[in-house]
Amino acid sequence: AVNDEELKKRIAEELALERARRDSEAQKRRLKQEQMYIRDEFGKLLERERISSNEHLTRAILRERAATEEERQKAQRFARQLEEKDRELKKHDAYYKEQLARLEER
Repeated sequence: AVNDEELKKRIAEELALERARRDSEAQKRRLKQEQMYIRDEFGKLLERERISSNEHLTRAILRERAATEEERQKAQRFARQLEEKDRELKKHDAYYKEQLARLEER
């Protein structure tokens, strides 16, 4: 009878140890799965941030290019206006020289 009691006790202890080991392994598997899930989610978050940063950078570059092109066109416009003014001044200069020459002839 004592052997049966000890045997039952020992079997119960071994079953409890086996159950604890299985629970521990299951917990380890869940922990690994959670870690992989978190790692995947973190990777997705980083990818979204990278894409967002690239989009912001692309928009900033496009804005800068547009501003540069606008400045270039403005500079060309001012250069044409300056050339036109210079031509007008030369015409006026020629006209006044001609008028001066006529006055001197008289």
